[in-house]
Amino acid sequence: MILVLGLVCFTMLMLVLEWIRADMVALLVVVVIGLTGLIPSDRVFNGFAGNAVIAIIAIMIMGAGLDRAGVLGLTAQFVMRMARGKESRLGVVINAVTSLFSAVIPSQALAALMIPVTSRLSARTGVPISRLLLPMAFCILTATNTTLIANSPLIVLNDLIASANANLPPGAQTVPKFGLFSVTPVGLALAIAGVLFFYLFTNKLLPDREDERQKVTPGRTESYFAETYGIVGETAELTVTAESPLVGMSIGEVEQLHGAPLILAIRSGNEARMAPPADQVIWVGSVLGVLGPRDELNRFANNQLCKVSPRMRQLGELFNPTRAGISEAVIPPSSRFLKQSVGELRLRKRYGISVLAVTRGDHVYRDDLRALSLRTGDTLVLHSSWKALQDASEDKDLVIVTDIPREEQRPNKLWQAVGFFLLAKGLALFTNLDLSVAMMTGAIGMLLSGVLNMDEAYKAVNWKTIFVTACLIPLGWSMDTTGTAAWVAQEVLLHLGHASPWVLQTSLAILTLLFSQVMSNVGATVMMVPVAISVAVATGGNPSAYALIVAVSSSNTFLLSSGHPALMMVTGPGDYSSRDFFRAGLPLTFIVLVITLVAINLMYR
Repeated sequence: MILVLGLVCFTMLMLVLEWIRADMVALLVVVVIGLTGLIPSDRVFNGFAGNAVIAIIAIMIMGAGLDRAGVLGLTAQFVMRMARGKESRLGVVINAVTSLFSAVIPSQALAALMIPVTSRLSARTGVPISRLLLPMAFCILTATNTTLIANSPLIVLNDLIASANANLPPGAQTVPKFGLFSVTPVGLALAIAGVLFFYLFTNKLLPDREDERQKVTPGRTESYFAETYGIVGETAELTVTAESPLVGMSIGEVEQLHGAPLILAIRSGNEARMAPPADQVIWVGSVLGVLGPRDELNRFANNQLCKVSPRMRQLGELFNPTRAGISEAVIPPSSRFLKQSVGELRLRKRYGISVLAVTRGDHVYRDDLRALSLRTGDTLVLHSSWKALQDASEDKDLVIVTDIPREEQRPNKLWQAVGFFLLAKGLALFTNLDLSVAMMTGAIGMLLSGVLNMDEAYKAVNWKTIFVTACLIPLGWSMDTTGTAAWVAQEVLLHLGHASPWVLQTSLAILTLLFSQVMSNVGATVMMVPVAISVAVATGGNPSAYALIVAVSSSNTFLLSSGHPALMMVTGPGDYSSRDFFRAGLPLTFIVLVITLVAINLMYR
């Protein structure tokens, strides 16, 4: 028990401090559990084969299939028609549609899909994006409890219940598993509350400021990026003459010169490329595609003995707005770019992408970007071809915010994608198949019908989420098998033993939501569900109700932007501060807590 509690404390501390990556922490915990024999060695890695993990993988693949088939594009058109350009109506429709999708698509994946859709709607209607993104992200979390399909804590819940049943005291009644729509009444109440909350209070809770971040479309980037990031000027061509001191210098060396413009492209001989790498050498006759104010470009050209041409004669095709331009992208929590500097990423050489600026909170970084280490939620200002940007985002290391021309969409596969998704839901609802088998049936159907190929399916899976979930499940098992959960429950009852069930449930819910603010909601669920079941058994309460209160409360993470990946992803594009989250999140946290307790008690009275 001491060892289990030590592992729990270690896990919480590491997830809060982020000294070690979350997936590495989870792997370390599961290995220690195996080495110390807290659970039998042949069960240590059973989390990877559990129904929860397989179901999450299948759902991620199906979500990518729906996006590839153009479902979200049709969603944007539907929202535009329903909203008719009015801000109040636009917010309600976006939040309602997001809530609908949140019932079937994991929250982090849905946030990545809906950010560009919301950006597109903001640009077309003129409604500031800061008035739309935070409500959209909050509604993802309020509606994620509608089914067992999209919410990782609810998917993990049945595995934790199975473990708890194996360790119940003699004579205790086993806890039944939850069905696909067992939690739907609670989820619907929360989803409706989220939409109504922002319909009534958006103007009072969200920042009342002129938002210049709404013009994020390829055709309107010049004024937007000048106003927001200070990236001003125009594009021009610099032709390097034989007398120029730039001959023989690398791109990186030229960029260090005083007054040097942003170098976005180069043509040497017959070869032209966007975002030349820092080590590419400039020769006589090289043509540089640069960005900067006209007078500074002329001054630099005169000093370096180059010919300047304001018309893009040789590089015009590369700078065609339908093929390339300036964009924004957010660093998600699962990105491999985290804690790496811009220079170490070598985005120019790997993808042909130039980083023009990085914004973090209220601060915009434009100088010495190569040494800047990236963090979750950073917004990168990029210049590239749209195809290069799409290629870079395939591995989910970047979430594109700008509404760019999309490639590789398969609208002809729309009905196959929708059909196999509905088939998976039908199997989960009307048969006795495990959720993992039902969901994987839909995923394999999309693969066989060509909605996705296997490479795209691999990229659709957020493997960090999978490893964290699979490795923390055994921690919950060890809390049961060692009696740690029962001991913690006894300590709780020692102080609250004479309290009413409402007080006990409220205490468990608050403890869970506080844990979820500083660690993953899966981790909070894994630790608190065994305790909740033990408290229920000891006090004669309904274990199903107590377990469900904990699982639902783990998504009540509105107070801090770091409380959930979906919130972290909208912080940069929406230009939100911690105060914005707290001001909107505190009343919503209280509302969600009350509705959760009342609705679940009505279900299990």
